[in-house]
Amino acid sequence: VDPVVVAAQIVTACQTIVSRNISPRDTAVLSFTQIHGGDAYNVIPQSARIMGTARAFSMAVMGMIEDNMRRMAESIAAGFGATAELDFRLEFMPTVNNATETLFAIECARDLVGGDNVNEEIPLVMASEDFSYMLNERPGAYIFVGNGAGEGGCEVHNPGYDFNDQALPFGAAYFVNVVEKKLARR
Repeated sequence: VDPVVVAAQIVTACQTIVSRNISPRDTAVLSFTQIHGGDAYNVIPQSARIMGTARAFSMAVMGMIEDNMRRMAESIAAGFGATAELDFRLEFMPTVNNATETLFAIECARDLVGGDNVNEEIPLVMASEDFSYMLNERPGAYIFVGNGAGEGGCEVHNPGYDFNDQALPFGAAYFVNVVEKKLARR
């Protein structure tokens, strides 16, 4: 039994989970980012390990992805005379903003830098973010403080990213504004 071939078949089959099992009205991503197996180029290894990430905007969709991955991995492995074990870890819950708190966050940003400098139309982001646990307990909004355009102005997790230190005063002032406005409403 060649576990590398089995792993490759599992990865290929699992690519259909989002396109064939998740409603087009829901958003999900399933990415395989690593396959490890063996140490020698001329020896079939004992095992192979596949790693990756799944992201969605609802726990129900995450559950569907996990269930389908388990079913596919186990059945494909069995078809080759192998076994597969799925270790699906929910590192972060889906990051979903509260609509009311998002409007409040936008208002605070507008007050600070003016409406022309606030981008309210940012597309949904599949962030793997621990702030999601806070949003699950309390209504809130995950926002971005702009880095600016130009060199280093790309998204994070990019080798060209360079944090713009000149954005720090805006970020600090924004959070002061949020606190002052929240306290004033009480």
